[in-house]
Amino acid sequence: MAKTKTVFVCNQCGYESAKWLGKCPACNEWNSFYEEKVVNTTKTASSKVKSVPTLLNNIEGKEIARTSTKIGELDRVLGGGIVKGSLILIGGEPGIGKSTLILEVCDKIEGNGKVLYVSGEESAEQVKIRADRMKIKNENIMFLAETDIDIIEENILNMNPKLVIIDSIQTMYSSEITSVAGTVSQVREITARIMRICKANAITTIIIGHVTKDGNIAGPRVLEHMVDAVLYIEGERYFSYRVIRSVKNRFGSTNEIGMFEMQNEGMVEITNPSSILISEREDNPAGSIIVASMEGTRPLLIEIQALTSFAVYGVPRRVANGIDYNKVTLLIAVLEKHAKMSISNQDAYVNVVSGIKITEPAVDLGVALALVSSFKNKSIPKDVVAMGEIGLTGEIRTINMIDKRLKECEKMGFKKCIIPENNKKLLKEKYKLDIISVRNIGEAINKLGL
Repeated sequence: MAKTKTVFVCNQCGYESAKWLGKCPACNEWNSFYEEKVVNTTKTASSKVKSVPTLLNNIEGKEIARTSTKIGELDRVLGGGIVKGSLILIGGEPGIGKSTLILEVCDKIEGNGKVLYVSGEESAEQVKIRADRMKIKNENIMFLAETDIDIIEENILNMNPKLVIIDSIQTMYSSEITSVAGTVSQVREITARIMRICKANAITTIIIGHVTKDGNIAGPRVLEHMVDAVLYIEGERYFSYRVIRSVKNRFGSTNEIGMFEMQNEGMVEITNPSSILISEREDNPAGSIIVASMEGTRPLLIEIQALTSFAVYGVPRRVANGIDYNKVTLLIAVLEKHAKMSISNQDAYVNVVSGIKITEPAVDLGVALALVSSFKNKSIPKDVVAMGEIGLTGEIRTINMIDKRLKECEKMGFKKCIIPENNKKLLKEKYKLDIISVRNIGEAINKLGL
C-alpha cells in the first residue's frame, strides 16, 4: 500500500515545505503553515492534447465585445464595460459594499440572459431582503446557496447564464482536496476551475474575495495573476464614500478610479467627485488647503488639513490619515532644513478629508503649505490650489497632466494655482487662473505670504 504524501503549505502566500516551519521564509508570516495531503492528478501522455505554435501575424484580431453595466463609474474603471467571458476579482474589507455593488450590476446589466448569483455566505432570504431594499427589479436573476464547486459547475453548464457571481471565493470548496475551504490550495483550485468554465463557455464571471489585515486579497498572489481584472473597493467604514480602484486590467487602464456614496438604496455613483470632496470646507481655516491630485485620467480636488502643536511630552508625534506617514516626516524634515522652520519639536497631524487615500507625489506642496499655515497660524486664501512634488533639496519638481488639473481648478471656480516653474513653461493653453510658478518651497511660502 502506497504511503500518503503530505506537504506543509503557508496559508498566506502558498509556499510549500516538506516539514512544518514556524516562520514562512517567503512572506515572513508566523504560524501560517498547515498540513495538506498531496493529490496526484497527473494524466497519461496519450490523454494530453498536443498543441503547436501559430505564427502571430496569421492570427486574426477580434474587437473586444463589452457589455455596459449601466453604472458609469464602474464602466470607467473596467475600461468601458465588462468583456464577455472575462474573469473579474473584486476585493474589499467586510461591510465596504462589495455584495451591494454586485447586486446592482446584476440588476442593471444590459441584454437578455440569466444571471446566476452563487452565495456561500448568505441565505436566499438575506439576499432577498437586500434586493428589496435596493429595489432590484431584474427577473432574470437566479440565486444558488451552495459551496460545493461540483454542484456549482453543474448548474452553470445546465443554465448557461450570461453572468455568474461567486460570493465569496473563500467559502467555496472542492471535495478532491482534503484541506478546508479558504485555504491556499482550495482557493487556487476553485479559481482555476471557474476560469476554465468561464473561458470555455464565454461566460462572464465576477468573484468576490476577502482581504487580509494588510488590505490584500486573501489567498496566494497567483490568484490575482489568474484573473483578467482585479478591483479593490476602498474607503473608511465610517465614511459614506467609496472608491473602486483597478490594480489589474487586461482590457483597460489600471489607473482609473470610480467614486460612489453608500446610501440606503445602494451604491450611488458620484459623477463630479471634486465638488463633493471640497463641499464642507470652512472659510479660510488655518492649516487647510486644496490640492489637485490625478487618479488615472481623472483630476480630483481634495482638501488636506494639517495641525501642529507644541510637543508637551518632549517626543513629537507624527500622525497621517489618508497619506503615507513617511511622506509627512520627510516633508517636515525639508521644511526644517530648507524653509528654516523650527517644526521638529511640534506634534504634526495631517488628514485627507472624506476618507480618501492619496499616494501621488504631486500633493507634496499642498501638504507642506498646510503644515506651514498651521505652524504660523496664518490662513491660506480659500481660492488657492497647490500642486507640485517636493525634492529632498527643497525644489518643486515637474508633475504630469498639468493641463487637466488646471481645467478642473478653473471649472470649480478657483482663482489661483501654485505650480512648478517648469510646468508653467510647458502650458499649451491659456487659463482664467492666476498661475503662480515656484522653484522651491521657500519661494512658495513667500508668494503665499506665510
